Amino acid sequence: MTWDILNIIGTMAFAISGAIVALEEEYDLFGVYLLGFVTAFGGGTFRNLLLDLPISDIWNQSMLFTVAFITMTLLFFIPFHWVLGFKRLWGVFFDAIGLATFAVQGALFAVMAGYPMSAVIVGGVLTGTGGGMIRDLLAGRKPLVLHQEIYAMWAVIGAMAIGFGVADTMWQYILLIVGIVSLRMLSVIYGWSLPTRFDWLKQLRKLKR
Repeated sequence: MTWDILNIIGTMAFAISGAIVALEEEYDLFGVYLLGFVTAFGGGTFRNLLLDLPISDIWNQSMLFTVAFITMTLLFFIPFHWVLGFKRLWGVFFDAIGLATFAVQGALFAVMAGYPMSAVIVGGVLTGTGGGMIRDLLAGRKPLVLHQEIYAMWAVIGAMAIGFGVADTMWQYILLIVGIVSLRMLSVIYGWSLPTRFDWLKQLRKLKR
């Protein structure tokens, strides 16, 4: 049941995220479906490749494909412009939900398969960010995972919480997901970022003066 809930939440969130990006780029209906589907299922594909699992398992999720299809169809045809006035913020929000949910799910998958912590972290990060990377590349954008603002690091923290057993019940998974989403939104709103080499060199020059 936990697995199914995480799958549905993550699929819906990433389908919406992909559809919003497609609408921002003024893609047609096919483009909305394409971007939504690759965002929703790209991370799972990366996960299966990484953990040496059958890629065909992705195509056996007919219910999730139906959920994603209905979600994107509603978003395209129903006039949600009054709700999605701030498309970027809503896009970031749904992307954060997908990131958090699939990072937890990917880490759980690796833990249940008996993989070591390194695989748990990589599995969580790739499952959480894989679909978004494909989405951004197809939309001609720089992938969020490569931005200076904090993105993939929240997936790392979530995966580590799963790997170390900090979260091991449904309610703890929910709290972990809410925490990752909150941190992701705060990092966007307040411009939190990881240091770059340029920042380090600039600070070094200041110390030499």
